[in-house]
Amino acid sequence: MIIGAGLAGASAAIALREADEAGGIVLIGEEPALPYERPPLSKSYLRGDTPFENARLRPLSFYEDYGIQTTLGMRAVRIDPAAKCVVMEDQRRVPFDALLIATGARNRAIDIPGGNLPGIYNLRTVGDADSIHSEAIAGRRAVVVGMGFIGAEVAASLRQMGVEVTAIDPSATPLFRVLGEQVGGTIADLHHAHGVKMLFNDRVAAFEGTDRVTGVTTVGGIHLECDFAVVGIGVVPNTEVAANAGIQVDNGIVVNEYCQTNVSGIFAAGDVANHYHPVFQRHIRVEHWQNAAKQGSIAARNMLGEHAPYDDIPWFWSDQYDVNIQYAGFHTTWDQLIVRGRMDSGSYLACYLSNNRIDAVVGFNRGRDVRRLLPIIKARQPVSIEALRNEDVDLRSMYP
Repeated sequence: MIIGAGLAGASAAIALREADEAGGIVLIGEEPALPYERPPLSKSYLRGDTPFENARLRPLSFYEDYGIQTTLGMRAVRIDPAAKCVVMEDQRRVPFDALLIATGARNRAIDIPGGNLPGIYNLRTVGDADSIHSEAIAGRRAVVVGMGFIGAEVAASLRQMGVEVTAIDPSATPLFRVLGEQVGGTIADLHHAHGVKMLFNDRVAAFEGTDRVTGVTTVGGIHLECDFAVVGIGVVPNTEVAANAGIQVDNGIVVNEYCQTNVSGIFAAGDVANHYHPVFQRHIRVEHWQNAAKQGSIAARNMLGEHAPYDDIPWFWSDQYDVNIQYAGFHTTWDQLIVRGRMDSGSYLACYLSNNRIDAVVGFNRGRDVRRLLPIIKARQPVSIEALRNEDVDLRSMYP
């Protein structure tokens, strides 16, 4: 059984069927839609460039043909580990031999005056994207609250649709917490060049309006009029059903390198899993496409009795205007930032190092270089700073 029909859950279901032709598979999802990929929701689908069908992992016929029972639009409310069953919200009790929790995350709510006014949106589901798309008429004014990856992508998509955008973020730059001020500053420059107005080191104090949002007031005393707003201030892992079953929870559902929880026969994967990564030798929780897809598949194999550690290096991408941003690795601190290329050129590589080892890299229109650094990140060996910075040196020559 799999609770959660997002990318991690659906990837696990597919992997289970590929490995076992006869076993019963039950995939439970709270959303009524068949499993789909979320990255297009803030980019091509939001802009109306691609249809929703392109985002589906598989058509309905696939699940039917391969005997994957989908229970959609239905929430699992309780896990009974002793009886090895899941209690559904209609009180049905569904038994399992092995269970994967892939409940993902939910958007962090903004708890300020006026936060519940109509015209204020989050972006998590296809329905959310449809609502924002219906508001995004050229010439209208939007406030985007939060300039993490989702906020930055939404701001870019809205500008490409002709919407006037003002972004507000409490940090000094977009993605400051992840990428730091120097790299974040180049993202700010990118959005500024495309007409986004940005307020940094400030936050929304209140949304204004009677029947729907008409403006915002910031803590710094700035008033902005708007026709709608999009809030992207992070997510919270959906751990409640696990915590109530005695499963260890700490910034997500705690799992070992095999995606196993502390309860026998129960696994977790995707955005909700705080996974012990054997390469970085620490628990990390990753909220991106590649992690959900691959971790879900590994968890499925381990549900069937394999003992396969999940050790892929996290990797994800973000498309903003004509710039493809790719990130690989994992870091929270760094003692050196080594740049390959010119940061003002629109194409460069920034490497985050600790003790001369590359923990993570971000590339602006440098996808090939990011991929070439994956083995170096995984090796956890010191590198030559001079070679890393020198564009005449092939990165592959640095492989240990």
